[in-house]
Amino acid sequence: MVETTRRARGGGGAARRAARSAVSFETARFIERNIPNFEVLTEEALQIIETNAETILEEVGVNFPDNPPALQRWRDAGADVQGDRVRIPRGLARKLCETAPATFTQHARNTARNVEIGGNNLVLAPVYGPPFVRDAAGGRRYATMADFRKFVKLGYMSKWLHHSGGTVCEPTDVAVNKRHLDMLHAHMTLSDKPFMGSVTEPSRAQDSVDMAGILFGKDFVQQNTVMTSLININSPMTFDDVMMGALEVYAQNNQACIVSPFVVGGAMAPVSVAGTLTQVLAEGLAGIAYSQLCKPGAPVILGAFVTSIDMNSGAPTFGTPEASHITYGMGQLARRLKLPYRSAGSFCGSKLPDAQAAYETANSLNMGLLAGVNFMLHACGWLEGGLVSSFEKFVMDADQLGALHHFARGVAVDENAQAMDAIREVGPGGHFLGCAHTQANFKEAFWKSDLLDYKPFETWEDEGARDTQTLAAARIEKMLGDYQQPALDPAIAEALDAFVAERKAAEPDSFM
Repeated sequence: MVETTRRARGGGGAARRAARSAVSFETARFIERNIPNFEVLTEEALQIIETNAETILEEVGVNFPDNPPALQRWRDAGADVQGDRVRIPRGLARKLCETAPATFTQHARNTARNVEIGGNNLVLAPVYGPPFVRDAAGGRRYATMADFRKFVKLGYMSKWLHHSGGTVCEPTDVAVNKRHLDMLHAHMTLSDKPFMGSVTEPSRAQDSVDMAGILFGKDFVQQNTVMTSLININSPMTFDDVMMGALEVYAQNNQACIVSPFVVGGAMAPVSVAGTLTQVLAEGLAGIAYSQLCKPGAPVILGAFVTSIDMNSGAPTFGTPEASHITYGMGQLARRLKLPYRSAGSFCGSKLPDAQAAYETANSLNMGLLAGVNFMLHACGWLEGGLVSSFEKFVMDADQLGALHHFARGVAVDENAQAMDAIREVGPGGHFLGCAHTQANFKEAFWKSDLLDYKPFETWEDEGARDTQTLAAARIEKMLGDYQQPALDPAIAEALDAFVAERKAAEPDSFM
């Protein structure tokens, strides 16, 4: 697939030759649900939670520390500001949120891979943030930039993954103040799927915008959304100046932010589901309202990263019934606000891609689909409570995302799906293997894993009695062996290289 002409920068002949020689890997279109959302809250419960969230904003308030411009924006909007504490009059935050779009397009440099975020859609993005990686050969270790590039390539090659993500692992061999440049460069050059910007410092968010301007064109970036970025709220109810500074940069440049409370129930929120939902809604309302104070109409996603805590060890737990209740409930609350919703993922607390990981991940992925999530970060690769990006689990999870696609299609009842001709043809006592309807439909009738083993025992044993992790390791090797870098205009590639080199040379390395 070649670049569109509006993004040309010169070097067109070389770009066309590269495009002709490149291998194009199929990526499924983002999920468009044809199934109902699962709802756990009654109308009465929704109204109670919404009322209580407004009470929190009005009476308790939220903190915006070390951010005088934010405090002034809130004063000008009519909030009561005392020190760092902002108390928001009842209904003001909800009113401000009304200018946020219900849906928006995030553009990819390959326009065939643009995604629509909101409505009945679900966009799947990989794991984000772990400082460690794990694979079967090397075990658990600190992540490097080589690991990061490897994950970006696997994401590009994964059919059911729509988005390249952001910090798929934290490359600790590159200085903290410079690694964002290498990570963005990898997403922009090793993949042509949509990607996320940096949020670890406002200047790094600006670097993200500037690099996107090189890739897409400055005017295009100002008029369209080309990045989605994760803005975590420091729960309970604190909006730190670093995250808010990044949000300000992105909102003012028309780029999307996921405003997402980071909640561990029992530690950073109440132990009750209703109490946690109330706090998450209050935090989300305040954060999204602030994005609209920065720029009305800026695209934004209401996020909810919620887990509970093991009261014996203090460790977070995943795939639990309480997390499902909160994820389903926040989906209902987000839809009432007419906002895109981010939640769920391939969550697990396991140290290995084992049975615990599979159980917890399956629960977490399925609840995300049924909850009406629109943007699912951490959809593949998450291990050890988010401390580890696992290569084998990345491809295991990415394979299972295909099942979500197929389930979301719903049940067809057209003439072909009714299969009455097949039932008449076979009749009592027959079988359907050879009938015309089966022959016409068997290739697409069932979802088929590209990873799991369904062979007879004898064949499986003859092939080495491989478990799923072993199969995943072999698949990783094949995918990376088949990888070919997507074509990019040489003039753009050179400009990106020059920007990264210049920014890296402008300041000394810092690992703090």
